[in-house]
Parts: sequence; C-alpha cells; structure tokens
Amino acid sequence: MEIPYHPPSWHKEVVMTRSLRSQLGEWVTAYIFLSPWLFVFLVFNVIAIGAALYLSFTRYDLFSPPQWIGLKGYADVLSTEIFTKAALPNTLKYVAVVVPVQTAFSLVIAFVLNQNIRFRRFFRTAYYLPSVTSSVVISLIFLWLFANTGLINQLFRANVQWLTSTTWALPTIMMVNIWSTIGTMMLIFLAGLQDIPQSIYEAAQIDGASTPQIFLYVTIPMLRPVIFFVVTLGVIGCFQVFDQIYVMTAGGPLDSTTTIAYLIFKWAFRDTTPRMGQASALAFILGLMIFAVTMVNRRIIEGGGAAAER
Repeated sequence: MEIPYHPPSWHKEVVMTRSLRSQLGEWVTAYIFLSPWLFVFLVFNVIAIGAALYLSFTRYDLFSPPQWIGLKGYADVLSTEIFTKAALPNTLKYVAVVVPVQTAFSLVIAFVLNQNIRFRRFFRTAYYLPSVTSSVVISLIFLWLFANTGLINQLFRANVQWLTSTTWALPTIMMVNIWSTIGTMMLIFLAGLQDIPQSIYEAAQIDGASTPQIFLYVTIPMLRPVIFFVVTLGVIGCFQVFDQIYVMTAGGPLDSTTTIAYLIFKWAFRDTTPRMGQASALAFILGLMIFAVTMVNRRIIEGGGAAAER
C-alpha cells in the first residue's frame, strides 16, 4: 500500500514565489518594450492635451505667463469676426460639399471596379495612387495647374483666377481634396463590397432585379456600417483640412479659404502676437463640433437602417 505524498508547506510557498517572480518578470519585460510608445503617448497626447486644455482657459502669448480667464476665452473665440464670418462658414461649406461628393463618387467607382471588367487592377491602382502621395506634393502640383498663367487656363484659353478669387478659391481646393481622397474611400468600399455574400446578388438577379436596383436595394443597405465609417472619416478629415489651404492659398484671398484648422494655426504661430490661449480654445471647440456631427451622422444612418428593416 502506497502512502500518499504531501509536500511540505514551505514547498508550496517556494512554488508560489517562483510563479509570482515569473509573472513579475513578464510584466517588467512587457513594459520595457512598451516604454518608448508609452513615453510618446504620455508626452505628445496625455500631457499635450492636458496642457492645451489648461491654456484654453487662459490668455497666453508665449512671451508672458498665462493669465487665467476661465470661459471668457471660449466666449471671445465664438464672438470673433474672423471665426463667425469666415472660418466657421467656410468649414461648414467644405464639409457639406466634399463629404457627400467624395462618398458618392468613391462608392460608385468601387461598385464598378468590383465588377468583372477589363483592366480592373490597373484602374484600382490608378484611383488609389493619389491617396499614397503626399498632400503637400499634390497641393504644389495643383497650385501650378491652377495658377493664373497655369496649365488649366492655357489649355482652355481662359483667364479664371482659380486661387486668387474669393469665388473660385474654396471650390478649387474642394476639387483637389475630392480628387485626392476618393482612392482611400474607394478601397474601404471595395473591402465592404467583397464582404457581401455573392448568393444575395444571385438571388436578386433570379428575381429579375436590374443592376441599378441591385445597387440601390441590395448593395447600399448591406454597406450601411461601411458608409457610416467612410462618412465619419470624411467629416473628420474635412473639419481638419489644413495642408491644401496652407500650401495653395494661405487662407486667402480675404479669408475666403480660412477654415477652423487654419485659423488655429494662424492664431498660434502666424500672428505677430501669438494667441495661444484662443487657439487652444478653438481646437477644443473643433473637437466638440466633430464629435457632435459624428453622433448626428450615426443617428441618421441607424435611423435609416431601422426604417429600412420596418
């Protein structure tokens, strides 16, 4: 008859100690490898956002200590003429035009390029190529194309002041942005289209649905989450548009292309007397606007989906 072995209590304590040491070593190793990213995240995100939030309640010009003024800084921003009459209307126009147009064009192009057509890979690459090109490079190219003596005017023998007219400057930048962002949105829509089961399309074709009917009543409802994602990306990008304006017009002429993002840069770094406090306040106002529009967009798309299901 074998006598069961019962390890002494000190043996269990040794095993537990070794296990704790092993877990502690794994934690230490993990945080050592994560430390560069954590440092960047803390310094350039957490601390930077906290500092900006504090400065948004102050009057600060980089040369004298910040003066606490509370919510008056936000009130001053909302009552500033360049914000109410230039930056805010221009930004809202930009969002209202660019987001629907780039979403519609990219969806149609993705639907066409998802079909079995010749040179499909070539067209996919050609449409996506601007998305991997630097926005500054694209802006410089179009700055040359749309100059008063540029290729566009010479080609059509016209004298349109594309970038120096208050009428044409903002629409021109809209066209550039739409052209350069369609590729990214198209790629997202392509991924969504390829995730739709082919059996659904086959069933619709058996029922006698035409290609436009399949697109309207099958494809779009199935792509509702993807449409929300694309529209959200477009809204965030359009509210934060800066590169094209900085390179092509610098906010002019007569502030006709000044947007909220460019106004933040102007107040913080371009004015003779920097207004870092107002720029910080405007940055948080912009963030709240993006959040509000995103929530409204989500409610609209979810409401449309519920109505379609009924």
